[in-house]
Amino acid sequence: MSIKMILFDLDGTLLPMDQNTFVKAYFGGLAKRLAPYGYDSEKLIAAIWKGTGAMVKNDGSKTNEAVFWDAFANIFGESVRADEPKFDAFYREDFDKVSVSCGYDKRAKETVDAIKARGFRVALATNPIFPSIATEKRMAWAGFEPTDFELFTTYENSCYCKPNPLYYRAVVDALNIDPEDCLMVGNDVDEDMIAQKLGMKVFLLTDCLINKEEKDISVYPHGNFDALLEYVNTLK
Repeated sequence: MSIKMILFDLDGTLLPMDQNTFVKAYFGGLAKRLAPYGYDSEKLIAAIWKGTGAMVKNDGSKTNEAVFWDAFANIFGESVRADEPKFDAFYREDFDKVSVSCGYDKRAKETVDAIKARGFRVALATNPIFPSIATEKRMAWAGFEPTDFELFTTYENSCYCKPNPLYYRAVVDALNIDPEDCLMVGNDVDEDMIAQKLGMKVFLLTDCLINKEEKDISVYPHGNFDALLEYVNTLK
């Protein structure tokens, strides 16, 4: 069966980054922005990790957004929900400063454009732990606009996270396509290659490889953007 849809991860795939460097810059900027409102930086960061963990464990009964804020409010109290606009303001006004912690690779946009020119549909299957505004910012850092993709996942429109296979099931359902008709491209062995369990083909982009369990990656088609294009040429 020929591939019709190619799903791309964002962080470490289309947007080059060292995850630890990015997280340090992101948390540092957010803590600085919220400190004047009485947020202790250590407690804030711990609460964000708690909320992130809750989203990763989301059973689909609520959006990731709701799950995050429930966990966050459980630490800071229900009144914290009124501060959500302050977080949005950080993403709108300060988040771009975090871009210096990331790289830029023009081949990312060139590759996606080349793939679209060959008749494939494309969507952005980035782990939906960020709000839409933060996801659109990170897309822009990589050279993309929201209209470049049929869909991009955010914590507002998702009820699961990677590496839960149900995340990928929800993505293909939203795109009205069968998993067998999709290729998932990502840099994280655990979070992205698991799409194979649904019957998707996968390609492991190794420029910013994450392989926490040091698995044998030879079992996956893998390589850089040039290797990806070569692989795509075999699909259609």
